[in-house]
Amino acid sequence: MKLFAIAAAALALTSCSTMPNVPPPALDDLAQRYLALQLAIGEKDPGYVDAYYGPQELAIHAAAQAEQNTLPILQARVLALDTNLRSLPVEAGSVEAQRVRYLRAMLNSAKVRLRMLRGEKIAFQDEAEGLFGVRPEMIDLATLDPVLAQIETLVPGDGPLHERVNAFRDRFIIPNDRLSAAIDAAVAECRARTLPHIPLPESESFDLSLVIDKPWGGFNYYQGDYHSVIEINTDLPTRLDRAVDVGCHEAYPGHHVYSTLIERDRVNGLGQIEYTLLPLYSPRAIISEGSAEYGVKLAFPGDSQLEYEREVLAPLAGLEADDLQAYYDLREATEALSGAYYTIAAGYLDGAMTREEAIAASMRYRLLSRERAEQNLRFMDTYRSYVINYGLGEEIVGNAVEAGDADMAARWQRFIDILNSPTLPEDLM
Repeated sequence: MKLFAIAAAALALTSCSTMPNVPPPALDDLAQRYLALQLAIGEKDPGYVDAYYGPQELAIHAAAQAEQNTLPILQARVLALDTNLRSLPVEAGSVEAQRVRYLRAMLNSAKVRLRMLRGEKIAFQDEAEGLFGVRPEMIDLATLDPVLAQIETLVPGDGPLHERVNAFRDRFIIPNDRLSAAIDAAVAECRARTLPHIPLPESESFDLSLVIDKPWGGFNYYQGDYHSVIEINTDLPTRLDRAVDVGCHEAYPGHHVYSTLIERDRVNGLGQIEYTLLPLYSPRAIISEGSAEYGVKLAFPGDSQLEYEREVLAPLAGLEADDLQAYYDLREATEALSGAYYTIAAGYLDGAMTREEAIAASMRYRLLSRERAEQNLRFMDTYRSYVINYGLGEEIVGNAVEAGDADMAARWQRFIDILNSPTLPEDLM
């Protein structure tokens, strides 16, 4: 009976905007309809729903109606809901106006994703802008040759530059029998550096495990009730700095903190049910991935990550730390190559580069080993333009947090304000 009532309510909401003398639906009703619609799209697109901890009857209903909800029907439902939201009378600058703006931004991304699911080919830059609200800039890879020349001086010797770079970096691979302990210690340190600045509910928690055979490096499956399940992919050897990077990114102050603050402040505090669902392909991805990437620099400012790894993590992993400064000098130098990522991704996904050409370009201009370049393309094959959310998201969030030479206290507060509010990328640019 409850499922029938939900379906009937959804039908009524679909048609109300076209019926005269019918009052507009309440915003909370539209938010629930939004959840039902996003869950229905998720039935057609595995992985589309990155997290959901809302009413389970909506998920059950979406699964039961998966066959009837064809892609054209879902497109029509998105347009109908967007029409309802657009016509809803709300006061400018009010909480209701913020909610409407947020919901419509999520629906705009859903429109683009449904076009892709129906087989439409969308150019990389247009796809990224349509899904995530940011248009990445492409660069001429040849402009990076002076950067490569500088890096040559850091790892002199014979053979291709990418081989020398990876041979040096691989001296800091954490042995498998010490990997779990090193990651646990790094996550604990990330948490200890975050909690003084971002108080969290006492019940917040996470489960962490090491996995293999995934297209990504790490994943946070937020469960609700302030709990995350975190998985770290170990297909490729894990270098020393990766432990802190992944600890901050997936947990503190990254994805786990982001989702916890949203649940505490938006869902539980304000009853905004729409936030119980995180669509993978939406402008929230820029904020989520960008804040998780920038969170490393916030928790470990200046040289503190290097110092922590030299004093604590390297001994725990059984590694010599004598050349760790040189490792970080090389890490900083290679960050100047980050613009190559989007250009290679665009070339590969738009068909201008073959797979082998993309691998070769990744080895030359991103200095990846062949194994890591192949893993990178596996991610592109799966998530396409999602690749922009990491580097570009970090740049957008970082610029907003650091604007005006803010001190660390102000940076942490700005970071919190970005996480627990309906921030869209355009708000930060």
